[in-house]
Amino acid sequence: MKNAAFKKYYIFFIREELPKPEAHLVQSTNSANAAANLGYLTILVYPYKGLAAFNPIDLVLPFRPRKTPKSLVKYYNLQDKLKVAPLPMPWPIDYLPSKFTDSNTIASKYYLPFHILPQTKIVHSRDWNFVKAAVKNGVPAIYEHHHHEEKLFEPEIVNSPLFQISITVADTIRETMIQNGMPPEKVIKLHNGFNRLFMIRHPEKATQWRQKLLVDGRSHLIVYSGALQQFKGIEILIDVARQMPNVQFACAGGKENEVVHYQQLAKEKQVNNIIFLGYILQEDLASLLQAADVLAHPHCSGKAATFTSPLKLFDYFASGTPIVATEIPSLIEFRNTKAIAAWCEPDNPSKFAQAVAQVLETYPRKIEGYQDSVNFVKQFSWENRAAKILSYVDESFRPPLVA
Repeated sequence: MKNAAFKKYYIFFIREELPKPEAHLVQSTNSANAAANLGYLTILVYPYKGLAAFNPIDLVLPFRPRKTPKSLVKYYNLQDKLKVAPLPMPWPIDYLPSKFTDSNTIASKYYLPFHILPQTKIVHSRDWNFVKAAVKNGVPAIYEHHHHEEKLFEPEIVNSPLFQISITVADTIRETMIQNGMPPEKVIKLHNGFNRLFMIRHPEKATQWRQKLLVDGRSHLIVYSGALQQFKGIEILIDVARQMPNVQFACAGGKENEVVHYQQLAKEKQVNNIIFLGYILQEDLASLLQAADVLAHPHCSGKAATFTSPLKLFDYFASGTPIVATEIPSLIEFRNTKAIAAWCEPDNPSKFAQAVAQVLETYPRKIEGYQDSVNFVKQFSWENRAAKILSYVDESFRPPLVA
């Protein structure tokens, strides 16, 4: 391949501005971070807007890998090996309704072929348009697909030898992808992972969380971390809290409008022992999980329960804190592990409350955490996941190791 030695970068593309409190962005940034930790020259590429996007240097040389900003490091718990290359999207991009002023089009049709690909060994993205553009421009690609969609995959893309592998997190999504044209041999199911920094113990910070959150004489803390959406079981958790007035509940995550909505709902239901903390920086989340007596993983039944990615579950495991989980299809393979303290049926606040009470009685809080859970999760590190994905990539297409 011409100039093969110059093609060195492992490009992870995200189509949204960063940082934002979205689970899929935590997943994507940590995937890139893991590849960098394995020793690959990994660049996280994403758009940025506003006045800074008019920087003349960035407009002339838009693809300039640089050190990851501290704001992203703190937000997503990243390490220093990962580099970033923000792509400027000045006005009128994304302000005028046209495909020619759409940031995704600009990234795929302009920045990718003219600025990014000359130094790129392989592309990895959850954005199908970017993956297609990479293949069409002669660059190998890895595609992540985590939700059910009805779109058909173009045969000329998925059958190309440059299209290496696609990854999903549930068997049901894998089946849908195959039905929509993805070759069975080019799609694997692979769980998400956990950031290894979650295994570091933070006893002082955990104590501070407990001092802050345990009010009105309550001595037990139940923590939920994740999206604040109805199908995730947040309303169920509010009802559980109402049944356990002497126990403190805390929810980390969600957008500002979602936090306000559930605060109001709890108020309407006269539940005063549940607090909504909003998005917690990843560097602070580990100590919050370790501060809890029990971690809650509620969920409603329904279609989402068949494919929801248990992203927070692995962070839960790494904390060593006992877990109460709902029996849903996407979690059922963990049914026989010692890492989850109690299970209960979905859509049933009373059963969930009983399970929490049982765990509080049988699993006293340990400052050092429960080792069964910590040992179990080691196999699910983001680094192990990244290595597994690259094992499916043709050796000639893999980026070079530099460390």
